[in-house]
Amino acid sequence: MSRSGADLALLLLGGFRTLVDSATAELASRGYEDVRPVHDFAMRSIAAGADTASELGRRLTITKQSAARTIAVLQERGWVATGPDPRDARRKRLEVTPLGFEIMRTGEAIFERLRDDWAAKIGEAELAALEQHLVALAGPQPVRFDSPGWLAQDLG
Repeated sequence: MSRSGADLALLLLGGFRTLVDSATAELASRGYEDVRPVHDFAMRSIAAGADTASELGRRLTITKQSAARTIAVLQERGWVATGPDPRDARRKRLEVTPLGFEIMRTGEAIFERLRDDWAAKIGEAELAALEQHLVALAGPQPVRFDSPGWLAQDLG
């Protein structure tokens, strides 16, 4: 049975959504009820050097105001803090806290387990082939982890 291009896009999105929803639910069951994908994208961006609201907004392709709201949520939850800037004593820079890094590591471990679950369902060779095909079609890194753009709208 042949599918349309739109069906392919929806299947790929469905696979992504299945993984993300499963990871979010498992994080919640481990006590991290408030984690959303945009929070992970933001913390990864901050850890990679986006240490201001302006820079975070650029990396997430959202407005500075949206970045500031995201930062406020992350700070409220204790996942991000501000610290002194070693280059400019008047400036504060964003830093991921140990709790924020713990959440990111926990999420990574959950995604590894979810990948193993998929391998158990279709076979490791089939999953490896799927991954190779996706790399061939979308490139080795089709989406930067710190540039979700349209995903960043979920600030919840």
